[in-house]
Order: sequence, then structure tokens, then C-alpha cells
Amino acid sequence: MSTAHSLDPSGAGVHTQAAALRESAAACPVALPGGVDGMIVSRHKELRDFLADPKVAKNARHFAAYQEGRVPEQWQLNAFALVSGMITADGDDHRRLRGLAGKAFTPRRVASLRPWIEKLTGDLLAALPGHADADGVVDLRRHFAYPLPMGVICELLGVGSGYRDRLHTLTHRMVSTSSGGGDAMAAQREIHAILGRVVQERRADPGDDLTSALIAARDDALHDGAERLSDEELTGTLLLMIVAGHETTLNLITNAVRALCRHPEQRELALSGEVSWDAVVEETLRWDSPVANFPFRYPTTDLVVDGVTVPRGIPVLAGYAAAGRDPREYGPDADRFDITRPPSRHLAFGHGAHYCLGAPLARLEAVTALRDLYAAYPGLRLAAPDEELPPLPGFIGASVAALPVRLAPPTA
Repeated sequence: MSTAHSLDPSGAGVHTQAAALRESAAACPVALPGGVDGMIVSRHKELRDFLADPKVAKNARHFAAYQEGRVPEQWQLNAFALVSGMITADGDDHRRLRGLAGKAFTPRRVASLRPWIEKLTGDLLAALPGHADADGVVDLRRHFAYPLPMGVICELLGVGSGYRDRLHTLTHRMVSTSSGGGDAMAAQREIHAILGRVVQERRADPGDDLTSALIAARDDALHDGAERLSDEELTGTLLLMIVAGHETTLNLITNAVRALCRHPEQRELALSGEVSWDAVVEETLRWDSPVANFPFRYPTTDLVVDGVTVPRGIPVLAGYAAAGRDPREYGPDADRFDITRPPSRHLAFGHGAHYCLGAPLARLEAVTALRDLYAAYPGLRLAAPDEELPPLPGFIGASVAALPVRLAPPTA
């Protein structure tokens, strides 16, 4: 195996590193935290095929180094490898868990959230000027891009408002590869404890929410003699939905606004209605995926990816940031943000059996957020040079940690 690439835990230079990995080979060795050997698949076609390959698993029983005791006990990435739920299930287990969640996460339920999403968006936009500092600058990530998806997913799950800020802090700590292993594991334990309380609350007082529906689906399966959803699987599924349901959409909204600020000619196309907000969202997903490198998949046999051997049992990252700008798929201008680009089948929501269950909700939230944000504040501009925006720490999520903006031009 060739020399392993080191992934930058600071989050700086995500796309520079992604391009280097992609152009080095379709699959490259990487050095994961804690001295764990891994690989990454970074080219679009090869990644799409890898994600759908039946010889690639998600469950850590196929993770050779973990099974052999060569992974640190307090490992930063244990939350991704060991959480119990859809994200780490294969075959019949995955179909069972996804089927139970799918009964509750229906198109009808998502569509029913539209008026509530629009109201929450309007309330947050109306409050934005009140969050501005003395210079008229407001952090759009903190005061808009975060509370919108966090409010939506917690409403969907039936999670009380008192838990939301703590859950956000903990999920960020858990998924940030710049955190120490002990901190990441402690955050995961506390999230499980909070979600356990949510389950108890919803069991005692069911509502029209996803947690109540999952509990009911589990009880129906048990009554019918089917294999039920265990308490660990239930909290693991909720954890996945909390993380995926707000962290990724938070990054998506942030990245879209940042891209439009960096490309004013593209912003004007959207503001004029010449190009739809849906197209803005899809191009952002391709060009600046909210997730740069997603853990983990494990080949169940040695695989060859474009001439490179990916050994059985090695943890493999899905290189979404690199694949999204692959010139082999998107042409010589793949690095250019272009909302007029013909629709493409990007991989930002994954591919195959583990395609993101919440993709329709994320799209609904992002389109609503951008449409209503620019209707309210068409003069919105960055309040700091783009190159000075602090990167989001870690090599999993891809965004900036703050997005300072002025809601109107300085002369307004």
C-alpha cells in the first residue's frame, strides 16, 4: 500500500485536500486518528459503484482492526463505527430498521411540516436584525442556518426545546474529528441519555411525532411477532436523525449563502427568478457538499477499485467533497459554482441502500430558507473576506464555523 495521506483535523483546505486525494487515485490510503489505517474513495463513478456494492458492509463486525483490538478504546470515530441503528446495519437488519423508520418518516409527514417550516423561517428572519452587533453584522450560521433545521428535526422527533442547544453542542463535539476521543465518547453517552429521556417522555405522552411513531411501530412489530426495534436501536436511530437532520442541513444552508456571496452573478440569476432555488440547492450539494468525508464502510472481501486494492475489513471513507468536483463526471469546469449547470446525480445524500432517508426534508428546508432569506434581505453580503472565515473543525463536516453578514449594503 502506498504512503497514507493525513487528513487535516482543522477543516482547513477541505477542497484542496479532496482534489489531491482524487487526482492521486480513485482509492487512497489515509491515516485516521489514533493511528488507525483507512482508505478513501474519492472519484464519482468509483464512489457510486462502491456505495452500491453488495460486498461492502456498514456493520463494525466487518471492521478488522476493531475486531482484532487495534482501535483505541476512546477513539474519536467510535460514534460512527459503533452506534446501533440504520447507519451501521446491513442486509435484513438494515431493511428492518429502515422499514420501521420509513413508516414514520413518510412523504405525508414531511409535507405536513411545510407550513411550520415556513413560519419558523419567517420568525427567524424577522429576528435577525436584533442579533446584529453594533456594526450591523450578524452571524447567519448561528442565528438562522442552525435554529431552522434544529427546530424542524426536533419538532419532527418530538424533542422538547429545552434539549436543543445542548444536543447541538454535543453532536458537534461528537462528529468533530478535532475533538479528543474521550470528549467524543462522553458526548455520545450524554446524547444517548438525553434521547433516552425523550423516549420515556413520548412513551408516557405520545404525540404526532416521529419518536412516538417509532415506538408505536416497534410495539406493532412485537405484537405481530416480528423482530422488534430494541431500545438501543431506537436511541441510535434518533441519534442519527438528530445529527443528520440538523448538522448537514445547517452546513448546506451556510454553504449555499456563502457560495452566492462569493458568486454575485449567480446570486442575481436566483434573485431574478431566472434560475430556481432548487437549482441553487442542488449545485451547492454538488460543489460544496455538507459532508466532506463520511465514515465508514468495510469491504467484506478484497476489492479492486480502478486498479487499487481496498483490503477486506479496512474502514473506508466516502469522499463526497472530492467526488462532487470530479472533472471525469462534471467536465473541465467541475470546480466552478454554476447554478445553470444541467441537473446531475450528485452523491451528497449517498447512494444505494443507505441513501439518506431525510433528503426530501433537507431539500425542503434549504429551498425555503434560501428563498425566504433573499426575499427578506436581497442585499445580504459577507461582512468579512471569504478567505478569513473560520473553517468548521474536522474532516467529516464541510463548512465554516461562522458566517458574518450584513443584511443590507453599507449604504442602505
